Amino acid sequence: MERLDYVNDGLRLLQDTEGLTFGTDALLLAGYVSGKRKLGCELGSGSGIVSLLLLSRGKLERVTALEVQPRYAELTAKNAELNGLSDRLVTVRADIRDHRPQTECDLAVSNPPYMKVMVGKENLSDKKNIARHEVMGDISDFCRCAARSLKFGGSFVCVYRPDRLCDLLCSMREAGLEPKRLTLVHADSASEPSMVLVEAKRGGRSGMLTTRPLLIYRDAEHKEYSADMEYIMENGNFPAGFKR
Repeated sequence: MERLDYVNDGLRLLQDTEGLTFGTDALLLAGYVSGKRKLGCELGSGSGIVSLLLLSRGKLERVTALEVQPRYAELTAKNAELNGLSDRLVTVRADIRDHRPQTECDLAVSNPPYMKVMVGKENLSDKKNIARHEVMGDISDFCRCAARSLKFGGSFVCVYRPDRLCDLLCSMREAGLEPKRLTLVHADSASEPSMVLVEAKRGGRSGMLTTRPLLIYRDAEHKEYSADMEYIMENGNFPAGFKR
């Protein structure tokens, strides 16, 4: 049920072959975080790859990874140990709807479930179903947990589906998280967006930068990465034009 892969930044990643595996959304989420901060938390860590990337790139000094599923909480802890990061990554098995952090952090990140319950194709695997569907909390729950976890002025960075962008932005503002930066992600120039990345600040003033779209591929055959995507792959960050 476990597979060992070598992924970006020289990280080794144990993945559950019956669950969700490392993909472009996690890579872009970690890359969308700019600057360096001390304390962070990940809401729904899965294998822990986003937290691991943020630590390995020096974007965070320490991370608390929250995960409701015992199997994935165990996997996050294993991957932290496998990569020598156990002293900087603490795994907590917790339901984000109930979690009340003892310490406020500078950054919260999440790749939350994006399908409403009973919408879309249900997975036979409960692990996949919980990871993709709002079984253990909807986007409002994730935003409220992020707001509880952050210091005033702290950032919440999230990757989500464009067709639910309105739900995300409304949930952020209702939780006291003001959207400040937004990027739509397209497979190529002819494709509709498949992902959206948003950064919000706790207690921030209104005013949001909508960047140019990120195109993953420069060609319709998806054989060559775009210049922006090549930069992200090489540097672990988005180019300057995507930052405030």
